[in-house]
Amino acid sequence: MPTSSRFVVAVHVLAALAVGDDAPMRSEDLAHSANTGAVVIRGLLSRLGQAGLTSSQMGSGGGALLAKPAAQIRLLDVYRAVEDTELFTFHRLPPLAGCSVGGNIQEALRPTLDKARQAMEDVLAEVTIEQVAAEVARLGKFTIPLRW
Repeated sequence: MPTSSRFVVAVHVLAALAVGDDAPMRSEDLAHSANTGAVVIRGLLSRLGQAGLTSSQMGSGGGALLAKPAAQIRLLDVYRAVEDTELFTFHRLPPLAGCSVGGNIQEALRPTLDKARQAMEDVLAEVTIEQVAAEVARLGKFTIPLRW
């Protein structure tokens, strides 16, 4: 089953903006840092912008900016902005209702899956982009500048 990297790449983008000294960053530079395409970054920036997490500065020297302080952006906010699928999904086609397992599996699983989703969201709610950016800076293994 496929998983999405949107959340992790979005956190990467926001961390780069947080360490960028409040200077706008071009999608091409962010894409280079994340080793992905600028189209992918622009799509994420669109979702992040709709959620009020980033803004754009137009014109020469323009680019993406954080729309609010990094300390106010929780990883949960990022997750909700860019992920559009449930953490867990049930069968694509309904299981056989007349089967003792098929007729009851979803109801039996739902409480556990809801608790797991809630646990993940609780952890993401505790961490901010500022904390991620600080950890990136602490690791300090910068070899290539963010701007080329």
